[in-house]
Amino acid sequence: MKISIFGMGYVGAVTAACFARDGHEVLGVDTNPAKVATIARGESPIVEAGLKELLAEGVRVGRIRGTTDPQQAVQETDVSLVSVGTPATDRGAPDLRFVFDVCRQIGEAVALKGRAHVVIIRSTVPPGTLARCREILEEAAQGVPVHAAFNPEFLREGAAIKDYDEAAYTIVGTDDPAAEAAVREIYAKVPAPVIVVEPAVAEMVKYVSNTWHAAKVTFANEVGLMANAFGVNGRDVMKIIVQDTKLNVSPVYMRPGYAYGGSCLPKDLSALLHFAQAKGISTPLFRAIPESNANMIAMAAAEVFRLKARRVAVFGLAFKAGTDDLRESPAVPLVKRLLGEGCEVRIYDPSVTEAGLMGANLHYIHANVPHFQRLMQEDPLLVLEGADLVIVTYSSPEFREALEHLPAGTAILDLAGLYAEAPVGKEYHALCW
Repeated sequence: MKISIFGMGYVGAVTAACFARDGHEVLGVDTNPAKVATIARGESPIVEAGLKELLAEGVRVGRIRGTTDPQQAVQETDVSLVSVGTPATDRGAPDLRFVFDVCRQIGEAVALKGRAHVVIIRSTVPPGTLARCREILEEAAQGVPVHAAFNPEFLREGAAIKDYDEAAYTIVGTDDPAAEAAVREIYAKVPAPVIVVEPAVAEMVKYVSNTWHAAKVTFANEVGLMANAFGVNGRDVMKIIVQDTKLNVSPVYMRPGYAYGGSCLPKDLSALLHFAQAKGISTPLFRAIPESNANMIAMAAAEVFRLKARRVAVFGLAFKAGTDDLRESPAVPLVKRLLGEGCEVRIYDPSVTEAGLMGANLHYIHANVPHFQRLMQEDPLLVLEGADLVIVTYSSPEFREALEHLPAGTAILDLAGLYAEAPVGKEYHALCW
């Protein structure tokens, strides 16, 4: 394909080199004449392993050229890729002026060109940016078709070419078939699955990816601090942690839902925080975890009050499906809060019975909801009868079946992701999706 790349910085230069190597004709565009001249000579404007060789080869075979003229770039290519910077403002927000300015230039050039053009945004931008870019492009193009998509990059400095070649996936944020087809063709030689999603989802994925990486670095460092205080090598600990790909490094737990609970996570995190304080170690990431968890419970209660529900059915009192463990279950403080605010609460949980509870489990529920057995019902339909709202605290096929008989006028507050999409014909609310 014939592709113009607007912005010959780190991402633009690496992308240009890889595109040319894969057989595409690339025209690099930048406002800096020195940078354009460097690219046109086949020299790398940045230090990156393997980049100067790829650029030199691309120029040698005639697949890489440079220009400062956006009109020339659009006239001579079928696709324009935008990889200009989005630096942070003083308040921390991304400065999108460069992205919008380039889109306006491309749109004006498309109007002069007089035929359809594909525009791919590769800069890191917040959700909703592609929609604004489309408006700018369409207005400037004056009726000439412009097909747009968002295609985030996941390139680490120092390993960018390797990351390009061994990508986990290629994400295409678009609802435009022509734009999707163009992106698929560009990356045809990259052996990675193509995931097509709504533009805003793709835009959000990029931010979440980098935030997750930052969180992992911080987590590992705080583990190292704690381990060192006990005379343990934190790197030895983390080497073992990451070998567990069933729980530790896996999709498990990585799904938006309700707060965590149970007999292990709250207790052990509390112990770690106690040791950190006792040893004078600052672990702000660890400290934030229970605070964020408590906030999820408060948000669930606030949503009930916002919906003005007074008669509430709760599906699930244990901290997860398939257990009767009520210790630190996030459903318990939620029920306690609702009762304290005067709500009439009835509960259905087939795993939880008064007779079956004992020891610390029984003590915990009596300390928080002393007469909880009066709230329990063995028939889910009786729990739903007359309810303004049903709260689902964990996912269960039995709950889903019972909600098929949801009375008219009863809303659902799904804290567990029982439904992938809002059920048709029902008033449906959720916190994290």
